[in-house]
Amino acid sequence: MPRQTMRARTGIVDVVVVGAGHSGLAMSHRLSELSIEHVVLERGEIANSWRRERWDSLKLLTPNWMSRLPGAPYAGHDPDGYMNMDQVVGFVSTYAEKTAAPVRTSTTVLNVEERDGAYSVSTDRGDWRSRAMVIASGACNEASVPVCAQAVPDRIFQITSKDYKSPGQLPEGGVLVVGASATGLQLAQEIHSSGRPVTLAVGEHVRMPRRYRGRDVQWWMLASGILDECIADVDDPVRVRRLPSPQLIGSEDHATLDLNALTAGGVQLVGRLAGIRAGKAQFSGSLRNVCSLADLKMRRLLKAFDDWAATTGAADPMMPAEEFNATRIGNSVPLGLDLNSGEIRSIVWATGYRPDYSWLKVPVVDRKGQLQHDGGVVAPGLYALGLPFMRRRKSSFIHGAEDDVRDLGRHLAAYLDKKIGVRPPFLTANSEMVV
Repeated sequence: MPRQTMRARTGIVDVVVVGAGHSGLAMSHRLSELSIEHVVLERGEIANSWRRERWDSLKLLTPNWMSRLPGAPYAGHDPDGYMNMDQVVGFVSTYAEKTAAPVRTSTTVLNVEERDGAYSVSTDRGDWRSRAMVIASGACNEASVPVCAQAVPDRIFQITSKDYKSPGQLPEGGVLVVGASATGLQLAQEIHSSGRPVTLAVGEHVRMPRRYRGRDVQWWMLASGILDECIADVDDPVRVRRLPSPQLIGSEDHATLDLNALTAGGVQLVGRLAGIRAGKAQFSGSLRNVCSLADLKMRRLLKAFDDWAATTGAADPMMPAEEFNATRIGNSVPLGLDLNSGEIRSIVWATGYRPDYSWLKVPVVDRKGQLQHDGGVVAPGLYALGLPFMRRRKSSFIHGAEDDVRDLGRHLAAYLDKKIGVRPPFLTANSEMVV
């Protein structure tokens, strides 16, 4: 049955997509394939977050061969390298041009409401109305900083990983980096290399080697099926969606960046920042246990790789199984640090990010500011993309958009058909279509 479109006047389309990053553009490509009229609204430029909200030296944590979008496989000459930010921006921008995505840049969405079965979208450059909507604005719109940051003495310079660009922004002297995900480790290493003493506050983290048995760890994650794991198959979806990014770095020498690499270079480790009182930072005494748990989980992951390789026969041309040293923790780990002593001049908050849905006036956001959804289906006619473990473990990866837009695009098309009397299928978290 042909799908009706809303072309009566400017500003009325079948679908509004918010965000012209890789997820929004992938959905735009899928909608074009389905001949669904749509517009992509972007507050800044195409790939704006990659352009404006990353530090200068950042590279992707995934090898180049994984940087692909629907209809656009990686076509460069360095498949095992890691894209820097300029290369990511170029890749995404070229994709927008090749797919002729209908992007409206410099258009900030101010308000979205559901009215009479459609969505009213107000922007600083006019209003839109659509029968369906896709939220592809990302999960890293704002830095997540603990409340205790308000107790930091005024003399200490504070900056978040979202605003950090390079060590030159920091005053000379000691730096406390809070957070031990990929971001925290990379910033700690870069800042320490600039000649500044660094103390790293370590909480829960995910440890991984960069390479295992001669292959990138992301190859193992993809080939063994871990990245394709569906959210429905996970015991605790809320927890896995909040896990920190694995301790990885993209570098020419394919080096492993973990806590051992940092301490070997002179970085001081302390436990999780528990609070700041009277100018003194207080750290948890559980550092040794936290690191032991991360080591245990890494060993389990590598054992799963080994078992998969042995079962499938993939191990034949590979290097033998490897073992990695346990995380080394000194005999005496400080439980406190006087921020008034002059030893610490800066604090870098690498404590994660959160989305910004302040513009979304539809009751689909929980009290913690997180979007409530079932595999990317938020509400009738309302969808999300690019969120951590949204449908699959790879949902937030660039290449993860391919499967997600296929599933959600099909569900969205069926929803639009429902408007003219066709009952849409139900989309399960296992990607099955049930009519």
